[in-house]
Amino acid sequence: MTEASTIAVENAAENFAPIGPGRLVLVVGPSGAGKDTLLGLAKAACGEDGNVVFARRVITRASSASEDNEEVSAEAFREAVARGDYAMHWEAHGHCYALPRAVDDDLRAGSTVIANVSRTVISAARRTYENVVVIQITAPPNVLAERLAMRGRVSDGRIEHRLGRTVDETTMAPDFTIVNVGTADYHARQFARIIRGSRWNE
Repeated sequence: MTEASTIAVENAAENFAPIGPGRLVLVVGPSGAGKDTLLGLAKAACGEDGNVVFARRVITRASSASEDNEEVSAEAFREAVARGDYAMHWEAHGHCYALPRAVDDDLRAGSTVIANVSRTVISAARRTYENVVVIQITAPPNVLAERLAMRGRVSDGRIEHRLGRTVDETTMAPDFTIVNVGTADYHARQFARIIRGSRWNE
């Protein structure tokens, strides 16, 4: 994450009371962990719950079959950042990512908002929002490499660079960790239980 994006989130925490009372569920994990798959299945499982919102990310990359993001140009992204249009933003794999400001409105209305984010924003998000839950989705390195090779999305850079990406783990502190090596349906049920606040590891 760039210095500018870090400051944008931290300033919100310094100048205002934490945003709530809704719950912000941040989904993190390495490339190839299967986050998009589990997010899609969990979204379908929670489809009838009007209090659960799955945030649509803004990315300077085309949308794909695995994620229906809002595509913007790098210039449009920078202009939106300058206007304060994003609740949070970061950079990864040569692209810019953001969550729309509407996320804050949903949280103030008491909704549960689920968002796929970079691990680098967690520390600032915990200071900015009243109720943050972090779900880490991961898998063994060999599984990650195999999935990335199957994906074949060259715009995100070389596989070895993605697997070698590190962050300060002390700022991550996940509340739940799903090791995504079983069936997608099983882990999606775990995911949905966490969203609903019920027992998740049955």
